[in-house]
Amino acid sequence: CGGPLTTLEGHFSTPSHPQPYPHQQLCLWQISVPVGHIIDLHFHNFSLEPHEDCSFDFVEVHDSAGTGAASLMGRFCGHQLPPTLTSSRHVMTVLFVADEGVADDGFFATYQARNATEKTCSPAEFSCGNGECRALESVCDGWHDCPDGTDELNCTGVSYPPFDATSFPNIWLAIPDQAGAAEVLQDYQMLMELACYQHLRLLICSLFVPKCTPDGGVLQPCRTVCLAAELRCQHSLSLLGILWPINCNILPDSNDPVECFQP
Repeated sequence: CGGPLTTLEGHFSTPSHPQPYPHQQLCLWQISVPVGHIIDLHFHNFSLEPHEDCSFDFVEVHDSAGTGAASLMGRFCGHQLPPTLTSSRHVMTVLFVADEGVADDGFFATYQARNATEKTCSPAEFSCGNGECRALESVCDGWHDCPDGTDELNCTGVSYPPFDATSFPNIWLAIPDQAGAAEVLQDYQMLMELACYQHLRLLICSLFVPKCTPDGGVLQPCRTVCLAAELRCQHSLSLLGILWPINCNILPDSNDPVECFQP
């Protein structure tokens, strides 16, 4: 049993599957697809002799053309279906070992190659036109999170931030108009993509594009909102080697909705 598998997709199984496999087996499948591809491996039926350490009958999956310990992705036995496994390169090795003891029904597995540049987005993510993934909450939020802008296509009645009257020039940040604000905001794109604080985007937007009040005044975000964002985001920013870029002390130290803006 075992052998090379070189097609873009295929399947393999233990000897005699779905009948019990013979005793004393050692099967080695080496999956090799074109360079530039990765491999998704799925187990559909799985039933091997159970053991706490999988020392008797087991399957090993390796992220390489060999079976060294450094490439081991997992060792599996028992009756629980292994997870889907994805290689990091264009090769993968599957090893099946059975001793002389208990024999079970074995397994049936399929594999499929896909382009390494393709990304599979999770159910909680939006797939951009170029294959990149973005959080679902970024869709139709008024910002182009996808490089190709597909997250803002076919959106109706959506605006961000949730106010449509803004004041310029922005005397606090010396920004003359909305075009200037849009240019400066590009430098804050990485910060706005962090999911460290629920109202982070709204805070930054209301700083650079201030909200107008009905009487013609300007409503800045409250200092407490800025400080909360700084506290929540410090760890994420430190991992990126970035300092918190906003001086929260310039904002009103109040929670009065007449004096400052809160989400």
